[in-house]
Amino acid sequence: MNQKITKIRQIIASVILIMAIAGFASCEKYKFTPPAVDPNTTWKLSTDIQPVFNSNCISCHGDALKPDLREGKSFNALTKGGYVSAPAESSKLYSTLTGSSHTPRATEEQRLKILYWITQGALNN
Repeated sequence: MNQKITKIRQIIASVILIMAIAGFASCEKYKFTPPAVDPNTTWKLSTDIQPVFNSNCISCHGDALKPDLREGKSFNALTKGGYVSAPAESSKLYSTLTGSSHTPRATEEQRLKILYWITQGALNN
C-alpha cells in the first residue's frame, strides 16, 4: 500500500514538473526594440525638431515660460539662452527633456531626434 502511494506521489510530482517546464518554455520574452532614429540622418530644425516643439512643448513654452519654442523664435531662444551646447547629452535642452524634474511629452524617438540635432551642431536649417 505504501509503495502504491509513493509511486502515485512520484507520478504526480513528475507530471507537475513536466507541466511547469512546458509552461515556462512557452513563455514569450519581450524584446526591447530601440526607436528607429538614425543618428546619421541630417536633422533639420524646420522639418524635424520644430514639429516636436509644436506638438509637445509650446503649450507651456509659448512665450509664458522660457525658452520660447514657438516657430520662428525657438532657434534664438535655444541658442542665446544656452540650451544647446556640446556635448549634446549634457546640454540644457536634452537634460531637461530627460530629467525627472520636467514632465516631457515628447516620445523617446523625438528626444533622440533632438539629441542628434544638437550633436550635429543645432543648426537653424
